[in-house]
Amino acid sequence: MLRFPLSAALLCLVAISSPAVSQDLSDEELLQMFLNQRDAFRAARESGTGRTRGLTLVTVDNVEVTTDSPSLTSPDTTGGSVAITGSRDDGVSGGIAPLVPAAPEQDQAAVAPDPAEPQPVVFGQLAPELQVNVNIKFGFDSAALTDDQKPLLEQLCAVMRGSDIALFRIVGHTDAAGTDAYNERLSQLRADEVRRYLVTDCGIASSRLEAVGLGERFLADENDPRAPENRRVEFQALS
Repeated sequence: MLRFPLSAALLCLVAISSPAVSQDLSDEELLQMFLNQRDAFRAARESGTGRTRGLTLVTVDNVEVTTDSPSLTSPDTTGGSVAITGSRDDGVSGGIAPLVPAAPEQDQAAVAPDPAEPQPVVFGQLAPELQVNVNIKFGFDSAALTDDQKPLLEQLCAVMRGSDIALFRIVGHTDAAGTDAYNERLSQLRADEVRRYLVTDCGIASSRLEAVGLGERFLADENDPRAPENRRVEFQALS
């Protein structure tokens, strides 16, 4: 498992482009990509190293996760396990417990993370050939999903409804313009808005979707931090 150093904030727009854009794929191709992602996440968790071909699990600190799904278990290279608990829709944050060996039972209360504070989260850093990104344009300083952008999500709705994938993660990314704290929050709000649309308008069970905003931490175009390719919403099939 790699540890990704972070600040406590991030970036600006959530939108996207690069590498695999859903509207460029058939339903069958998109479904196969999601199945390949799920296989990669499973292999990385079972490897004990947090990595497999095309995927590296990276620990990211101070991140909120909007979800009401059951906990997942991810690999702990120290010999224990950690659980993705996420946060409830009422804003109480959860996340992934720090990657440290389990303490003796009597010490658990002393080392338990504060549920009111964002916790580390394990993010799947996928190779370009496994990424599913969608180019959604938001207005300046806005997290509202406009009507003209909703058709971009329709194919994902159909593929999700027809699949047996248990949990998808919606990841908001931004470019490197603006202040870290403000734009990290904006990326979270935009990922949350996409999740809300998939639940309320597309009929996807909320337990199958979680949303996280990572701001500028994982740029699609590192050579041009402000490039529009960095403003994206990424979809990952976790299990």
